[in-house]
Amino acid sequence: MGQKTSPIGFRTGVTLGWQSTWFAPKANYGEFLVEDQKIRNYVDKKYNRSVPNGAVAKVQIIRTRNEVKVTLYSARPGVVIGPRGGEVDKLREELESLTDRKINVNVIEIKEPDLNAALVAEAIAEQLGKRASFRRTMKQFCENAMNAGAKGVKIICSGRLAGSEMARKEMQKLGSIPLHTLDANVDYATATARTTYGAIGIKTWIYKGKFGEENEQVTSRQQQRRRPGRRPGPGGPGPRNRERSKSAAEVGSQATQGQANASDSNTQQES
Repeated sequence: MGQKTSPIGFRTGVTLGWQSTWFAPKANYGEFLVEDQKIRNYVDKKYNRSVPNGAVAKVQIIRTRNEVKVTLYSARPGVVIGPRGGEVDKLREELESLTDRKINVNVIEIKEPDLNAALVAEAIAEQLGKRASFRRTMKQFCENAMNAGAKGVKIICSGRLAGSEMARKEMQKLGSIPLHTLDANVDYATATARTTYGAIGIKTWIYKGKFGEENEQVTSRQQQRRRPGRRPGPGGPGPRNRERSKSAAEVGSQATQGQANASDSNTQQES
């Protein structure tokens, strides 16, 4: 029997931080826990289950003595913030009326949506809800994650796939997923696609490398993109091609001068 556990819960407190950070006495612990769940459900319903889609992947809650700090990690911060910050102010007022506490809302942009397991799972669920081919969709998102810099991707879809009578499980995997290495940064998320023939569950694992290596990989990719003097094509105006064009021009000018001198000497001999 396989001993399976969530990669997020397995690493929480070791290499990952908690998504809710606060201390409470025994009498208030349950109240704060229910409040956190209300805030997360409200944000998910507002930005992920309605149009326009804000693509909020994670909600981090930090409580102090005076206020509650809510941080939203979104791939579309412009939708969440709104024009001149109007949507953030509206959300803050709604959360304050929901919890009867002072709320402070921050929005952080997710630079690479293809490397976020929650966004990938929700995108697959959206495609399956539009009756797209599950095999093509799974393969496409796996390749997108690998092209974005992931070292391994695994996607599992289970349910009545393609409307079949018998429910089954299909898996697509690229690269490696070290599940028992606590030092490995493995992002995991689940989503549910509500289709006309039933619910389809989606599980997504994305291995980004060991903790601390991601920033080095991003900077190396940026340096490769911005490296000067490298342009595509054999005739591009790079420094080497300029030197070659210069030398070719000099050779051509020398040849024309030699031909002119030869013609002058021939005319003198004839005269």
